[in-house]
Parts: sequence; structure tokens; C-alpha cells
Amino acid sequence: MYRRILVATLLAVAVTAVVLGLPLGVTALKLVEDFTRADLSTRSQQIATSLDEQVASRHPIDVESVLLAVPRDARLMVRTKDHEYVYGSDPGASPLTESVPMVQSGTVTLSAPSAPVRTQQFQVAGLVLLLVVLSAGTGMVVAGLTARRLADPLRHVAARAARLGAGDFRADPKRHEVPELDRVADALDASGAALSQLVQRERELVGDVSHQLRSRLTALQLRLEALATAPDPEVSEEAAAALEQAERLSNVLDDLLAAATAARARDAEPLDVSEALTEAAAEWREPLRSQGRTLRQRVPEGLLARATPGRLREAIGVLLDNAVRHGKGTVTLTARNGGGTVVVEVGDAGPGVPDQLVPYVFERGFSAGGSTGVGLALARALVEADGGRLELSKARPALFEIFLPVARADDVLGVPWKIESRPR
Repeated sequence: MYRRILVATLLAVAVTAVVLGLPLGVTALKLVEDFTRADLSTRSQQIATSLDEQVASRHPIDVESVLLAVPRDARLMVRTKDHEYVYGSDPGASPLTESVPMVQSGTVTLSAPSAPVRTQQFQVAGLVLLLVVLSAGTGMVVAGLTARRLADPLRHVAARAARLGAGDFRADPKRHEVPELDRVADALDASGAALSQLVQRERELVGDVSHQLRSRLTALQLRLEALATAPDPEVSEEAAAALEQAERLSNVLDDLLAAATAARARDAEPLDVSEALTEAAAEWREPLRSQGRTLRQRVPEGLLARATPGRLREAIGVLLDNAVRHGKGTVTLTARNGGGTVVVEVGDAGPGVPDQLVPYVFERGFSAGGSTGVGLALARALVEADGGRLELSKARPALFEIFLPVARADDVLGVPWKIESRPR
């Protein structure tokens, strides 16, 4: 896009320079010659008038009295009925000549060499060319600035759309003072909010359905197991068959839940946790520094987890934002290997979460500090979408832990990841 805008603007500048520069150059060359000829004509007229006055007063023609009006290096030729007077050197080939008739039957002719005029014309042409080059150069600078001013916002909006597709639903407050692009940014923010609510509703629905079905299946299996031990052989046999069908239904439920989890986590990939947390920390150091607080990061190198970069960045951003808004003191961001999982911890030295509020911190719409109450619920939904989980491991001071699946060797080698179904 940048190149297209730049080329289009430069083409317009070039066309303008050619359309205006060529006529301007031709006109300037014509004016130089016209000015010289006009000067010769004026001088010739002055000489003819002076000589006419001499003839009218019946004095002999004195050509020397008018030589002051003859330009340097020009030749004066005066023709009368009886005489021809010539003064000055030969002006060379292709001179500029102007003739003026005398009242007393004669002509005055001035011839000037054309070389000085051609030199002036070359100088004027060079000046016009310089002006065209300067205009084109100025146009190039303006084109570059204009292309950058239009291309940078487009790249930013494209990157915002890419982050939204990757699961980063945070609103982007940056605007570019371009009404059309700002409307696109507003639409992306609205789409991000709608998608975050959709992800949250999906997680709640899957969780509710899973809990309800499992509870009912467990109760049904217990009743069937009791009937399977009944003394009546016919009842016992039917109960055993029904119990087998219930177990198959439980396995189907496990498979469906595993498939839903796999579908949500299809974009998950082996991720360098150190790099991801370093980027998140760099984003939040300045807001903490403005409050006189610090952010400490302790992440070992080579720690690989399986997660979606955008979702993890969003979840970490929510936890750090929560620490900025509601916490105090130093904020810590650490990661460690938890034996089969990668544990990311975000904590601060604030008063923490009151005991009576601990069960509700991840509920949508709940907030103890006047916020929307969406952040922590969304963060948990995003983490669980990648097969992890988010927990409040310590209430006072607050310490949140994200548990992510460890990237396996076949993940790193490029073998597709498969979620195994295990009955609970």
C-alpha cells in the first residue's frame, strides 16, 4: 500500500512538472528573445527619430551623434536616398535584426549578435529546469510523508485485525485522525467485545452442559449398578445392559467435550513463554512506573508451553491490568515448570481479595473496584480455550496462576497435536 500511494503521488507530480514545466520553459525562451528584439526596436526608433530631426532642420546626417544608442557589439546601418552609413562590427551569423523606416525616405537597421541571447536562454532554461527539479523533489518528500501517513494507519489496523483473529480481544485506544480508518478501528473494538462475550458464553455453556450431563449420568449409573445386583435375573440382566449403554454414552460425552476443546485450541502452538512474558512485561512497565511501582520478571529460558500467543497475551494483560488497578507495591511476573504444565504467576503486594469475594472473582459482571467485571472471566475463558486453566491460588496478597500444557516433542517437531479423551 505504501508503495502504491508513493508511486501514484510521484506520477501525479511528474505529470504536473511536465505539463507545467515544458510550456514555462518555451515561454521563458521566447520572452528572452522578445525582450532583446524589443530593445533593438526601441533603440532603432530613437535613432530614426534623431536622424529625422537632423534632416528636417536641413543639417547633414551625423551618424556619430546617435552611436550612444547602439548596443555593444551591434552594427548600425542607415540607408538614405543618397548614402549608406555602416558603423560597428559584423554581428556574425544569424544575428537579431530590427529595421525602422525613417520619415525622410530611409531605414535604420540594428543587428545584434545572437550568441549572448542564446546564452541567456540557456540560463533561463537551466533556471526553469532547476525549479522543476525542486518542485519534483518537494513533491517526492510530500508524497513520502503522505504515503507514510496513510500506510502506517492501514498497517496498524491490519495488525489489530490479525490480533483479533488470534484471540486478542483487548480494545485498542489508538486512533489516526482519519475518519474512515477510525470507524474501522471502532468496529474492530466492538467486534472484539462481542467475540469475548461469545467465548465466555461458549465456555459457560460447555461447562454447564458437561456438569449437568455428568451429574445425571453418574446418578443413573449408580441406580443401574444397584439394579444389576437385584436377585431377579431378568431385572439384573436388563440393568447390566442399560449400564453398558450409560457407560457408552459417558464415553461419547467425553469424546464430544474433547473435540470441542480441540476445536477451540486448534490455533495453539509451541510457545516460548519467556519471550511472550517479556513482551507483556514491556507493555505494562510504563503504567506501573507512572504510579511509582515496579514490575519484576523471573522466567527461565527455554520454557515451552502450548498456547495461542494472542490468547496468552490477552490473559496476561488482564492479570497485569488487574494488578495495576487494584493492587499495590511491586508486581511479580514469574513462570516455572510445574511437572507436566507450565505455571505462570502474576502477583502483587496489595491487600488482595477479601475472603467473601474469592468465590466470585471469575464470575462475569462481578467487580469489587468499579470496573466492568469482564476481564478475569474473559481471561479464564481464553486460557481454558487453549486447554489450560486460571486460578486464584492466593487471596492475600493476590496471586493468580495460569496452568498451560507443556509443549511436547512432537509439537516442536511439527507433528499435529491431538487431545486425548479421558473419562473423569
